[in-house]
Amino acid sequence: MAENNEGYIDDLDFAILAHLQEDGRKSFTDIAKALGIAVGTVRNRVTKMLEEKTVRIIGRVDPQRVGFNVFATICLHVEPQYLEAAVEKIGKFPEVSWLTMLTGEYDVNVDVMCRNGDHLSEFLYNRLYKVKGVIDVHTSIVLRTCRFAQPDVNLVKAHNITPNNSTTGLRG
Repeated sequence: MAENNEGYIDDLDFAILAHLQEDGRKSFTDIAKALGIAVGTVRNRVTKMLEEKTVRIIGRVDPQRVGFNVFATICLHVEPQYLEAAVEKIGKFPEVSWLTMLTGEYDVNVDVMCRNGDHLSEFLYNRLYKVKGVIDVHTSIVLRTCRFAQPDVNLVKAHNITPNNSTTGLRG
């Protein structure tokens, strides 16, 4: 990848990413053997993808096993002049696991993980409702998580879409 354009992901990068998605602790040696390439190639490409923030290798915790028992999806209406500042502030709350700006009925979507109902109430009443510009809040509590995963990187590769040639990621 070092010789590739910055941000460009080629077939070998996708193959390496697929192995890392399967097991983020998989050794460079095992990945190299599986792909029939040199260990140094894997090391160099992973290093480059880490530097470019294409991939982050983290320990993914099962939220319920560590005590997060209440999940909520919260949709917000935010006054337009405060939208950027509100998103920046909300993004700093440690309960927030997913934060997006939207088109359509709502301006912002916030997914949160809380210890319990009291924690969610504290988050809503003492912090989220007080963010300047937030004018309407619709909270849905998640009853059951049916899937918790990252998308398969091969879905992008299969359609030859790269971050640099897709402006929105939306398909119409």
